[in-house]
Amino acid sequence: MSASLVRATVRAVNKRKILPTRAALTLSPAAVSKIRSLLQDKPEYIGLKVGVRTRGCNGLTYTLEYTKDKEKSDEEVLQDGVRVFIEKKAQLTLLGTEMDFVESKLSSEFVFNNPNIKGTCGCGESFNI
Repeated sequence: MSASLVRATVRAVNKRKILPTRAALTLSPAAVSKIRSLLQDKPEYIGLKVGVRTRGCNGLTYTLEYTKDKEKSDEEVLQDGVRVFIEKKAQLTLLGTEMDFVESKLSSEFVFNNPNIKGTCGCGESFNI
């Protein structure tokens, strides 16, 4: 059983040109650094798993969990020595997405800058495609 990790926020990206990439998900340097520090004290886990669940006022929300192994249908993103696995259900919703880590005085969270999103709720926790 995987443990729940941190809160994630969703942002719709307007008028952004999607750059071709081999990976379904691109990690910002801040996200790579944070994931590396989270996994440093947990040698039994090999990376993070990103998924989507039906929840919230707008339909879907992202989930982040530690993972000990790669499922058969998971997409693996390896960037700068950090491994992120994408559940099958989330693969199409994440195409062209950048995963960032943002810290402010009030919060610290992973932020998904997703050009596929058609709408988000007011709090930024759920989205629709």
